[in-house]
Amino acid sequence: MALFFDTAWYDARLAERGLDRATLAVAAGMTETELALAFKDQRELSMREVSAFAELLGVTPAEAASRAGVRPPPASDAERIAALEARVAVLEAELARLGR
Repeated sequence: MALFFDTAWYDARLAERGLDRATLAVAAGMTETELALAFKDQRELSMREVSAFAELLGVTPAEAASRAGVRPPPASDAERIAALEARVAVLEAELARLGR
């Protein structure tokens, strides 16, 4: 997780989509001043705002949160199960390799 708001990452994602910070602020229901404070790590963001950032930028809420320097939202049960299944598959492959 990023410790600080990753301004360069956000500006690059906005530029890729032909958007600007004013559009990001509107999408999140913030004023441009509030957004500027968040970009300078002088204002905390709500998960509603981070989710709006994610939707506008086409990334996951976890990625948007991490790049904003805030704790990502908890994973859903389906995401946790998928992650555990992936870990089990890796372990099973390693056991099969060691058994040869």
